[in-house]
Parts: sequence; C-alpha cells; structure tokens
Amino acid sequence: MLFRSIYAVRWEGRDGKTGYAPAYQKIWSSPLQRKPDAPKEYFPLTDQVVRDHLTGKLTAGVYPLLTDETCWFLAVDFDKATWQEDMAACLQTCAEWNIPAGLERSRSGRGGHIWIFFDASLPAGLARKLGAAMLTRTMERRHQVGLDSYDRLFPSQDTMPKGGFGNLIALPLQHLPRSRGNSVFLDHNFNPHPDQWAFRAPHHTAAPAGTCASCGFQKSIGIIRRGLEFIRSPLEYDKRCKYGAC
Repeated sequence: MLFRSIYAVRWEGRDGKTGYAPAYQKIWSSPLQRKPDAPKEYFPLTDQVVRDHLTGKLTAGVYPLLTDETCWFLAVDFDKATWQEDMAACLQTCAEWNIPAGLERSRSGRGGHIWIFFDASLPAGLARKLGAAMLTRTMERRHQVGLDSYDRLFPSQDTMPKGGFGNLIALPLQHLPRSRGNSVFLDHNFNPHPDQWAFRAPHHTAAPAGTCASCGFQKSIGIIRRGLEFIRSPLEYDKRCKYGAC
C-alpha cells in the first residue's frame, strides 16, 4: 500500500476558510462535552476512507512522512503561472533517469504535482535528496529559465517534527474537482488520461527503491557514494515547512 499512515479530512468553515485536520476518535465525558485531556486515537487510512474520498463523502489528505521517518512516495508541487512548462522539464529529467512518474493537476487547476512511488519505503531524507537532485538537473538544462513555479517537496521534512506529523498532501482524484477536470492524472500533453483507474495499473510500475543508487541521479550528482551530503540549490527553495496542504 502506497499510502500507509493516518489521514486528514478537509473542512470548510462558514466564513469560507478551509483546511485539513487529522481524523481521530472523539471521546466524550458527557453527551455535549469532549474530554479535554483524553489522548487522541487517530484513524488509519483504510479502503473505506479511499472509497469515501473517491465518491465525495470526504476529501482526504495524507502525511507522507511516517513515524519511522520513511516514506513510500515523493511528490513535487508546482503552483505558479509556468507550472506546466516547469513540470514538463522535470518529467524530462525523470525520463532521462528512467524514473516512472505520474503527473496530476491540482484541485484548483492552477498547478500540479509530480508523483513518484517507491516499491519499498525509503528514508525521507534520501527521497527528498532524490527530488532535489531532479530539480538541480532540470535547472542545469534550462538555467536561463529556472523553475519559478516550484513550491515544495512532499515529504517536506527529513525527520518527524516534535508533536506533529509533517506536511500533508491532498490525495488525487477528489470527487468534485475531478468532475471539473482537476485533481486528475494527465498525460505528457497535459490532457487527462481517458481512464484514470487504468493509469495506475500494474504496467505503471513504482520506482524501485534502489533507483536512488543506480540511475542517473547517482551518476549525475553522486549523492549516495559521497555520503548523502547536502545539495545546495533546490532544497534552499524548499522554505515552506509550515503545516497544511498544497
């Protein structure tokens, strides 16, 4: 299972504000009052939650960073005017390094995510260095343009923040946005795949966990053999480590 964690649910206030909150069991001391000191029992992400997400009963988000500070996927977020051009350039890097990647248009339709799934969990720091190396390689090829629409990586932290879960990302294929052509997987021409369910079929294999040690990522940047030293460049752009969804 690619999403192995607790989950969060999107909420909308009467004043128009929106956000996500972790799903947990509320314990009540009386019919009208919740116990203030009761420990929270967080709900895990289940098949039923995914069904409810797909059918519009709720909108779910997940926390990529797990308690053992590993992750099962890497997502790269783009959300400014040049998001399509920048994502296309990053996908070229993925193709160059033979890394399977999925392209998703965001809920708003004004940005998108590149998803890379692993066949085994990876240390979050290593996955993020893979993302940083991809961005570095992309900027090397088009340094005159840059990657202005790049926003952040998910997971957004190498280690679990004290008292928190790390940044969350909303799951794709949200019901209402999907009906508008958003929150869907796209082809390399930025058109929705005609069959969203078949897109993640077995022939779209997850990137092997060994990818980080065997593909152009290692050949071009040499992070693995040099002890995973810090890369200067895209990680410096990854400034927004606040809690919240994209």
